[in-house]
Amino acid sequence: MNTDTSADSGGGTAIDRRGFLGMATAAAAAALHAPAVAATGHPSGAAKLALVTDGLQFPEGPMAMADGSIVVVEMRRRTLTRIDPQGRHEIIAELGGGPNGAAIGPDGAAYVANNGGAWGWAEGDSNMPGPPPAVYEGGSIQRVDLRTGRYTTLYDHCDGKPLNSPNDLVFDGKGGFWFTCYGQTDNEVRRLGGLYYARADGSDIKRWRSAQISPNGVALSPDGRTVYMADCMLGRLYAFDLTATGALPPEVPNSPLAPGRVIATLPGYQWLDSMKVEASGRVCVATLFNGGITVFERSGRYYHVPSPDPVTTNLVFGGADMRDVWITASSSGRLYRRRWPRPGLRLAHYA
Repeated sequence: MNTDTSADSGGGTAIDRRGFLGMATAAAAAALHAPAVAATGHPSGAAKLALVTDGLQFPEGPMAMADGSIVVVEMRRRTLTRIDPQGRHEIIAELGGGPNGAAIGPDGAAYVANNGGAWGWAEGDSNMPGPPPAVYEGGSIQRVDLRTGRYTTLYDHCDGKPLNSPNDLVFDGKGGFWFTCYGQTDNEVRRLGGLYYARADGSDIKRWRSAQISPNGVALSPDGRTVYMADCMLGRLYAFDLTATGALPPEVPNSPLAPGRVIATLPGYQWLDSMKVEASGRVCVATLFNGGITVFERSGRYYHVPSPDPVTTNLVFGGADMRDVWITASSSGRLYRRRWPRPGLRLAHYA
């Protein structure tokens, strides 16, 4: 695979499987040798990973704040947590369930996609998902006041059905946000997920795509006319062209047709997680098992930038020039930072 091996892993190799609890099987290892489709603009070999902090419990949903801090969810600890520039941790709110993704809303609050505790946790320090709960009742979208830590539940149902493991969300700057539900399994039967749009004031929610295998990351194009969705277990990046604010063409019920345009499907055993978009329009998707960031061009060409943790779940752009990128390394409980060759897209509602 066309990979960048320059990243400093803070004591490990470029792709370090420590803390993987044996999940790096032959199938996962084979992904490291799967062919990639070459793309342009590969990050410079001079760019190095810097460890910002460790000791987190499955960090996800990073948000780059104006004061230089990074706010993340800790899924295993069930908190919203602030990390200051010196790497110190401060718990903002204890949210319960399984906080999974987060974004700043139009009122300056943090909005959290909480999967509701869709899975348990394996024993040990590696922060890996374990068996599903005996009873699962669904998740929610929460609004968190960053000053007080108080939170409210904005949505927990759509069309009378519980939200099935909310995973990630992105605001469009027009009073609403797109979010995904990943789905949930009892290890025999899988409840499928979907793609949703909702208003930040709690007034409306709509499911635009249903019966999807494992919707995960979601992002908007720079012009706001395309919403991207990663199907995690399929390793597939979809694009959906909006017909209006918060609207897609109606889905075709019980149809085998693709729910949107397929940008690319990764070969081998690679899962796609959460994502952010560059100002150029390239889509940067955190990648599991072949740990790192996969960068997709709209043509479908892509390349891979490895990180030290095979469970690399999310990233966020920030800094004065939007070329700093923070990366959540979830199984090892670490947050990394590196320079990026191009600026990221500034998200709606971030100062």
